Amino acid sequence: MAETDDYKDEIQRLKKRLADVESQSEESPLDTSKFEKQLPSPEATDKATDRKIDAALGTSQKSIVSSERGVGEYAERPSGPVGLDVGTSNVVMAQNKGSKIQMVKQLNAFFTIPQSKFTKKILEQNGVMFFELEGQYYIIGFSAEDFANLFNANTRRPVEKGLLSSKENEGIKIIQAIIGTIIQKPKKFGELICFSVPGEPIEGTAFVAGHESIIKKYLEGMGYTPISINEGLAVVMSEMVDDNFTGIGISMGGGMCNVCLSYLSVPVITFSIQKGGDFIDTMVSHDVGISATKVKGIKEETLDLSVLPTNRIETSLHMHYLDLIHTLIYSIKRVISASDRVPRIADPIPIVLSGGTAMPKGCRESFEMALKQTRLPVDISSVRLAKEPLNTTAKGALVMAVTEA
Repeated sequence: MAETDDYKDEIQRLKKRLADVESQSEESPLDTSKFEKQLPSPEATDKATDRKIDAALGTSQKSIVSSERGVGEYAERPSGPVGLDVGTSNVVMAQNKGSKIQMVKQLNAFFTIPQSKFTKKILEQNGVMFFELEGQYYIIGFSAEDFANLFNANTRRPVEKGLLSSKENEGIKIIQAIIGTIIQKPKKFGELICFSVPGEPIEGTAFVAGHESIIKKYLEGMGYTPISINEGLAVVMSEMVDDNFTGIGISMGGGMCNVCLSYLSVPVITFSIQKGGDFIDTMVSHDVGISATKVKGIKEETLDLSVLPTNRIETSLHMHYLDLIHTLIYSIKRVISASDRVPRIADPIPIVLSGGTAMPKGCRESFEMALKQTRLPVDISSVRLAKEPLNTTAKGALVMAVTEA
């Protein structure tokens, strides 16, 4: 009972802090030029939309067959356009396979252990994915999480807050190795691949163009013709075929939340906030004194935001989820309100949530409830959860690749 009282007190403190944040946001002018995209002419929009709808309908209506890259399994060489989600938490590859879309996922993480001949032999015998560098074995992918749990430690990431991490000296080599576990050189040189990139952060000075350039050069070196798609727009391309690709796509990932306001498939506004599932895991870890990796497991397996918390871990998870949701909604309001390029849309538009951070039970309802407390500059018809939140960005990237091939 005492924990429930503490939770209620924390709710009141959070509401006061969020009200202060909203007040400060309204007082501070926001330069939205880096979030706004130039709308093409109506004629160009109509032609592009017709082409995208025809191609997207065929791809988006296919069922998905999803798998994790298992121990001892090797990447194949794709034939045809490819979609690639380069996320903070996972890297996901999508390609057409007859009447279905094949998805292959790999954890975007690594764990280092000391190098020895005996350890190398054991790792190879058990099919563990790793590479050697400067006296260390870099264990990558899902195997890294197993080792981290074994040592009660946290995995490390080559991508932090949606971008290549400056904290990891070998970050580029690691992300290349992880991508290489799910995709190899194409069967046909120059095959088109569409990869996801984050939007410009609403706060901070993150260099998105640099991140995009590095991924692009690596894929070119593999023999692909790479193009990029904003992560929020990928949500729109995957989930809003029946809405004429008009609405707000939100990808709630590990490192950040990406937002795209789209009109007839054209990204009018794109931006990100550098808060996501990792932020929640880290804050809860500090609150309760267990590793962020273990918090992530609890969050993904048992968290239910639709009921009151029953222990310290759940209380902390609820609190930081509410913080993230309110910050995200206030950011959407602030950016759209400050822009003069938002088209006049006659009918209310949908919001679609995707990404692993949106998956816990009650997250969509919590977002919808928080949204009712804030009036956005555009009318919202509904808040939906993507059909397969973990695969949405890769599917949207594949749809874009098919339309551009």
